[in-house]
Amino acid sequence: MTASHDSVEPVTESTHDNSWSANLEKPHHAEDRELVVAQARDAVAHTVAGNHVNLVTHGDHGHPGTYLYDELDAAYGDRVDYEYVEQCGCGGHVTRVHVREG
Repeated sequence: MTASHDSVEPVTESTHDNSWSANLEKPHHAEDRELVVAQARDAVAHTVAGNHVNLVTHGDHGHPGTYLYDELDAAYGDRVDYEYVEQCGCGGHVTRVHVREG
């Protein structure tokens, strides 16, 4: 059974005025793609413009281009740029999201 999104610890509670990484590859992320997307949006929202966040997503969901990039576009439009960095040895994927001014 998938846990409620409200019962899962947030990926961050602080605003990051630097570049940082959000770990979205814990077991509860493997079970719930919607949680991955929701917490990825939260991570971007907590990143100050001019910085980037590395979203490390669970490998069980496949390449983030198939489910995450459109969601980031819908949420942030032209305020973000993202680039696929690499697939980790553990199977996860790293996407770097740059937050622009404006």
